[in-house]
Amino acid sequence: MSLITVGTVAFDDIETPFGRAEKVVGGAGLYSGIAASYFADKVNLVSIIGGDFPKSELEYLNEKNIDTSGIEVIEDKKSFFWAGKYHDDMNGRDTLATELNVLEDFDPVLPESYKDSKYLLLGNLTPEVQAKVLDQVNDTKLIVLDTMNFWMDIALDALLAVIARVDVLTINDEEARQLSGEFSLVKAAEKILTMGPKYLIIKKGEHGALLFGEGEIFFAPALPLAEVKDPTGAGDCFAGGFIGYLASTDDISFENMKRAVIHGSAMASFCVEDFSIKRVKGLSEFEIKQRLESFRKLSHFDLDA
Repeated sequence: MSLITVGTVAFDDIETPFGRAEKVVGGAGLYSGIAASYFADKVNLVSIIGGDFPKSELEYLNEKNIDTSGIEVIEDKKSFFWAGKYHDDMNGRDTLATELNVLEDFDPVLPESYKDSKYLLLGNLTPEVQAKVLDQVNDTKLIVLDTMNFWMDIALDALLAVIARVDVLTINDEEARQLSGEFSLVKAAEKILTMGPKYLIIKKGEHGALLFGEGEIFFAPALPLAEVKDPTGAGDCFAGGFIGYLASTDDISFENMKRAVIHGSAMASFCVEDFSIKRVKGLSEFEIKQRLESFRKLSHFDLDA
C-alpha cells in the first residue's frame, strides 16, 4: 500500500557532545521517507529543494522505491538549511541558524499519481502548507500529523483547523502540555482527542512514547543504547516507521497501532546511532528484525511466577 510523506529535504549542520557534522543531508521528509520505505510498498515524497541538493541522494531514494516526482527543484536557489547545537544531556538544543531559502516558495502540488494514496504523513511544516496537501488528497484511510510548539505559538488557529482534519497527531510531552493546558499527560491526551484526532502519540524521547485512543493507553519504552551520537531526525524516523508499518499491513486497529509504535521506535533507535541519515540508510531486514526483537524482550513479562 502506497503512502505520501510531506516534509523538508534539506541540509543540516549539527553539533553534539560526540562530534559535528557539517552540511549533511537531513529534513523531516527525508528521514520519514527513508524509514517508511523499509515497510511500505511505495513512498511518495513531497518536498522542495534547491539546485544544490546532491542528485546522488535523489538517486538513492529512487532505489529505495521512494518516488521523488513530488519533489520540486528550484535550480537557481539553495535548499533549506538548519544548524543546531545539542546540550550535554542531548535533550535540549540551540538553533544556531535557519535559512528558509526554497522553503519560502513551497506551495505543494501533488502529482496525480499521489492523490489516491491511502496513507498520508504530514511532516512538521506550516499549518497552511499542511492544509493545502489535505485539500488535494482523495480518499485517505489514515492521516498522521506532526507539528511543534512553534506553530502553537504563532499559528494556533490554523493549526487547530488542521488537527481537526487528521486521524493521528504526534507531538512531544512539552507540546502536549502546551496544546492542552494540562500538566498530566493523561488529561492532556483526553483534551487533545476532543480536538478531532482519533489517536494521539506523545513522544518522550529517551523515555519512550505513549499511544492514546479508543479509551486505551499503550506505552512503548525507548531502547537503551550503548551509543547515541545525534538525535536529529529521530522523531521523523519514528513517524515514518509508524505509518510505513501501518501501510504495509493496511490495518489501522488500535492493536496494530501498538505494533506500529514499536516499529517507529525501532527506526528512531537506529537514527540516533550516527549523524544525518548514515545509520538508517543501509539497514538490512535482519538488523530490523533483531531490533524489533530487542524491543519485545524489553517490554515482555509474565505476571505469574
